[in-house]
Amino acid sequence: MTEEYQTPKDRAYTDLLINSAPKEAAAFLNLKYTAERKDGVIPVKYRELMSVAVALTTQCSYCIESHIKNAVQAGATREEIAETVFIAAALRAGGAVGNGLMAMRLFEDESEANR
Repeated sequence: MTEEYQTPKDRAYTDLLINSAPKEAAAFLNLKYTAERKDGVIPVKYRELMSVAVALTTQCSYCIESHIKNAVQAGATREEIAETVFIAAALRAGGAVGNGLMAMRLFEDESEANR
């Protein structure tokens, strides 16, 4: 049994993964380019801050690492990263509240149906 999960050593399997599903990998890498392209209307620093926020909410460690590096290279400050963290946290929490509203409706519907 493995003693650790998701470690930077896993990057050694990048080529194996890409070569095992080349068409799917190409599609993914094109999406990655969409997020990281430098010729978009949205400046690179803001693209990277958005990418950091999404990576935080999807909890992708490799994405967080990659986009923090890109954001720093694009001129993001410590304070911008910190605000991004809390904006992402607030929106993630907001999603729970929004789904909580649906949960309450479903509970009420189910309770009424079982009366």
